[in-house]
Amino acid sequence: MQIYLPIAEVSVNAFLLLGLGGLVGVLSGMFGVGGGFLITPLLFFIGIPPAVAVATGANQIVASSFSGVLAHFRRRTVDLRMGLVLLIGGLIGAALGVQVFNQLKAMGQVDLLVQLSYVLFLGVIGSLMLVESLNALRKSRHPQPPRAKRGSRPWIQKLPFKMRFRTSGLYISAIPPLIVGLLVGVLAAIMGVGGGFIMVPAMIYILGMPTKVVIGTSLFQIIFVTAFTTILHATTNYTVDMPLAVLLLIGGVIGAQFGTQLGLRLKAEQLRILLALLVVGVCAKLAIDLLVQPTELYSISVVGAV
Repeated sequence: MQIYLPIAEVSVNAFLLLGLGGLVGVLSGMFGVGGGFLITPLLFFIGIPPAVAVATGANQIVASSFSGVLAHFRRRTVDLRMGLVLLIGGLIGAALGVQVFNQLKAMGQVDLLVQLSYVLFLGVIGSLMLVESLNALRKSRHPQPPRAKRGSRPWIQKLPFKMRFRTSGLYISAIPPLIVGLLVGVLAAIMGVGGGFIMVPAMIYILGMPTKVVIGTSLFQIIFVTAFTTILHATTNYTVDMPLAVLLLIGGVIGAQFGTQLGLRLKAEQLRILLALLVVGVCAKLAIDLLVQPTELYSISVVGAV
């Protein structure tokens, strides 16, 4: 069933959009990521303009993240204090990111920026996650006596403005979470992502949070940052396509519930390596599309009459 998208100005199969939303919802529930790193490139691939994909993709992330975080609230695996600190940084970053997005759109360079940003960030983060995940998986199969207590990095302990995060069992400075939230907010505005693919590894490997708390806390922050980003894009760029958003929302809400159940059946090490492989795979597809020469280098059309 074809449906016309007025803002994107293309016709797309409605069931395809529902399926894409459901797939991202599953990932959201499993990994604690908004899924924007996947939904936005997938929208590129089916012909949605990058500017519309970024703004509308951020809107879809709100629903899938909200559905997922409800399940984590029931299990008490959300660190609300840490989530609020991340959220403050995220809102500031989102406001800055939308300003950058608007300037680049006016210059006609936003499409190239979005695609290059995906290749860069997904390539770096995916590679680091994959190496770390393989090391963690190897250690789980060949356990060794622990050398030190798990926790955040020593340099974080030396920073001022310390706060106690009881749910995570941490007493660290609020500065690193603020910086992580700021970076995620900028990415949400420019790339249409929730930022979970950066925030989840940062919360585990930099802040030292337990994996079971990271996923729910990440989703909590993503909800508000992406909602704020969507509002800014809708009011300044007018690039939010509502029919597209609704179909993605429906699929995302349903998929998140299945993803949460799947996540409970997998070990932490398995979840990490699966997420890393997904990030690397999406990066490779985008890089190929940018590097491969198109079949038609130019087109000829009548633009006016003398």
